[in-house]
Amino acid sequence: MTGPDLPPPAEPMTAEAMLSRWPSAAEKTELIDGVLVFSGRFDERDLAAVQRAYPGRRPLINADHGLEVHPSGPGRPHPRVS
Repeated sequence: MTGPDLPPPAEPMTAEAMLSRWPSAAEKTELIDGVLVFSGRFDERDLAAVQRAYPGRRPLINADHGLEVHPSGPGRPHPRVS
């Protein structure tokens, strides 16, 4: 996803960041077989935010550039959306 990084914690949120970063830029959120799926165009910066927001879970970016948050467990999860 193109767009700015999130502002530092002491700075106010910008409209541009709100429209391009997870979670506010998610176009749709679904729960599919216990997996949270955030539709949108996300990148590694968003994945890092998801990892902090859902400790112990297994998030990944799927083939559609959406974010998936899988339950905790062994191994790498398989994407639900492809």
